[in-house]
Order: sequence, then C-alpha cells, then structure tokens
Amino acid sequence: MKRRTSPVAVALATSAALLLTACGGGDDKSVANDKVAGADRTTGKPTNSAEPDGVDVSLPKDMNLVFDWERPTDRNEAAAMDDAANFFRAIYRGVDKRTTKDAAVTTYSTGEGLHYATTQIDAWIEGGWTAMGTLRHYDVTTRSAPNGSSVEVAFCADAGKFYGKEIKTQKILKTEPGIEDFDYYKLVMVKLPTGEGLWQASKVFVETKAEKCQ
Repeated sequence: MKRRTSPVAVALATSAALLLTACGGGDDKSVANDKVAGADRTTGKPTNSAEPDGVDVSLPKDMNLVFDWERPTDRNEAAAMDDAANFFRAIYRGVDKRTTKDAAVTTYSTGEGLHYATTQIDAWIEGGWTAMGTLRHYDVTTRSAPNGSSVEVAFCADAGKFYGKEIKTQKILKTEPGIEDFDYYKLVMVKLPTGEGLWQASKVFVETKAEKCQ
C-alpha cells in the first residue's frame, strides 16, 4: 500500500503508542528466504492450508502476502513466527471482508495486538478502500523470553507493489516508490495456554519509513 494515498498512514499513527517491550533472553537469529504459509502444529512443517488452526486465513487472489522467511529450529519460535504471519493475513482478511469481527482476527491477536489489528481494519473500512498487489515480509529474526511464554518476531515489510483500491470506483491508488514503502515491525507473540501451539500477537511496534529495510 502507498502511505501517501492509503488508510495505513492513519492507522499506523493511531497505533504508534503500542510500543514493544523486549522479550529478553537469547540471541537474535537472522533468517531469510522461505515462503511460510501456516504450519503443521504436530510436525512443525510449513503447510499451504488456508486453515492452519481451523480458522480461515485465506485472501483474495489479487491480495498477496509473501513471507520470505526461513523457519527457526526452535519449535516455539517457529510456531510463533508462523502465527505472526497469520496475524497479518487476518488483518487483510478483515480488510477484504470489511469487518473486525472475523474469527481470524481474534484467533491470532490479543490485548494491544487486537487493538492494532482492529485499528488497521477500521481505517481501511472508513476510507472506503480495499488492498491489492503484493506485500513482502523479509529479514525476520526471532527471540524467546527466558520463561518461554513469549517470542519476539521482528521483520521488514516492503509495500512497493501493494496498493489501496477505492471500492466504489475501483481506482487503484499508486504513487512513486519511496521510503514510505518500507516498515520495520516487532511483534510480541504469546502462547495461548489452552491452544495447541497457537500464538497470538499481544504487542506491536512499527517503525515507518525504515531505512534499514531498503
């Protein structure tokens, strides 16, 4: 999406107060270059299923979220990373369905993470936009808290080929490529006590115009 013409700028400004507190413990592990779609919760292997936790996270064909991520060897970090991807799928599924009440949103987010997701979706709805194109996520790192109850997932996003589209007119909102296309995210993923391997985004920090992601 283009920051100068899409509702994302409004949503990010509203959610800027959702600052990340570090998980602590362990070293960052730099990983890249694998498209992750959900994971098998028993084997830990990636799967292309649209329902990795029995919840539909599928998106329309013209809305492509790419995750160029290599899954870490740590099982918890791998599952948390997979569900960080599902968190973003849930947001854009909400944008497509025009609702913050989709099951995927409440499955993959909680607390401040849920507030962030609903703020994003509401901004797109109120502006009369949907999204199309390819949004790429890359340069992911994961870090576990000492008690194993939370995992920090950090990564870059490139929206250079991801656009807003006016629903009424079908006009695609494009601008010249620039630093506005690059964001750096840090998510705190927490394990759902009653869920088998399910992780939810509980905190979100976004650095917009992220030079380190260019």
